[in-house]
Amino acid sequence: MTVLHLADAGEAADLAAFLSRLVHYDRAAAVRLKAGATTLAVFGRPPSFEVLAIRTARLAKPYENGLDVTLDVTVSAGEMLESVEEQAATVGVPAAVTGPPWAGVLPPRGGWLPEPGLPGPDAVRAEVAAAVAEFRSRTEELAPELRTRAELDRVGREIWSRPVGDTRLPVRAAHAAQSLGFLRPVPPAPVSAEGQVPPVGGPLALYSSGAWLRLRTPFGSVAVRRAGLGSLGVSVH
Repeated sequence: MTVLHLADAGEAADLAAFLSRLVHYDRAAAVRLKAGATTLAVFGRPPSFEVLAIRTARLAKPYENGLDVTLDVTVSAGEMLESVEEQAATVGVPAAVTGPPWAGVLPPRGGWLPEPGLPGPDAVRAEVAAAVAEFRSRTEELAPELRTRAELDRVGREIWSRPVGDTRLPVRAAHAAQSLGFLRPVPPAPVSAEGQVPPVGGPLALYSSGAWLRLRTPFGSVAVRRAGLGSLGVSVH
């Protein structure tokens, strides 16, 4: 099994947490891996949310023992999770699996432009909490004979398709980000002896490229398509 060396134990722990959440939602979850000289990108698709989740991890050294090659493979999320060694800061790459359809359709590599109207992190988390509470309240109020899968789906589509703030991002994308641990508060950064605060990742931001929207957080990103597979802006890799 090929072994990837991550930058530190923290990167390994965060990667394990991401894989664990994917497996929680789907025990048979698959992830697509793309690794280059300095970064491993892990793509997953938690069920129900209709989004792609992206978690990156810094590599301690280039993939494949320093050779100038890249890794691009779809594997079992569960098998990859079992191979994570946090103290050693390593992760194994399991045998390739037949990828689900989404694994062949990834967001564009570039061309991302800032989108206006995104509220701050606290407001986004509040919108998600309000949507969850509304869904629970409305479905609990339904008479037993009306609490069908079709009706629950209808209520869910109405609530989760609403935009976040003044953006085109659906609330379901923010809900997915929170469920995957991407919207958690950023802990205070430690201050060095020289009084400098090290960077901890970019702030919450929204970008668009073609038919895609991407919510970026310091802990990962969630991408969602605004149109179907046949639309412009879809990137097939």
